[in-house]
Amino acid sequence: MSNNTRFPDYDLADVTDVTAPAQLRALASPLRDAILELLLERAATVSELASALGRPKSTVAHHVSVLVDAQLLRVVRTRRVRAIDERYYGRTARIFRVGTVGPADSLAPPYCTNDLATAAAESAPAHQEDQLFSIVRHVRIPREHAREFWARVLELANDYAQLPRGGDVVYGFAAGLYPTDYPALPETEPAAKDAD
Repeated sequence: MSNNTRFPDYDLADVTDVTAPAQLRALASPLRDAILELLLERAATVSELASALGRPKSTVAHHVSVLVDAQLLRVVRTRRVRAIDERYYGRTARIFRVGTVGPADSLAPPYCTNDLATAAAESAPAHQEDQLFSIVRHVRIPREHAREFWARVLELANDYAQLPRGGDVVYGFAAGLYPTDYPALPETEPAAKDAD
């Protein structure tokens, strides 16, 4: 058992760049995404994951195997139960960073889903119940400032993942930063000096 007091209860890298096709395909499954999200809380066995997801153990075991083969999951500890070693799985990183990757065939589905589209679909019931907290701001800034700001957002997302667990509701947190054609005011001209 790790002496790590943060969530999850095992050691892992903060960020890993995902570039291999097998990794990208592994991330493209909603069920595998749900498995990865659950393992941000703590390490879990296939049986625990299957119970949490309401899916057959054999189905979850297959998807866990795909994630292990893609080096996105690993066994973080084992426990002996009645002559059988129970495996506890954990992520290999808190954040899997995926660059711009698309299929060669433009008609083929993308390797990875749009997280904001997923969040929009998930948040629809909360919107209907007037329980959705969201905000959009548009700011014209240099690219390097956008990268610096995004690094701060990732830190905030990690802070969110460390909040103490409790209550009976799971709250989603979504963030995105993207270039857009939103209108912007022109640059201001230097103020002219008043004539004497």
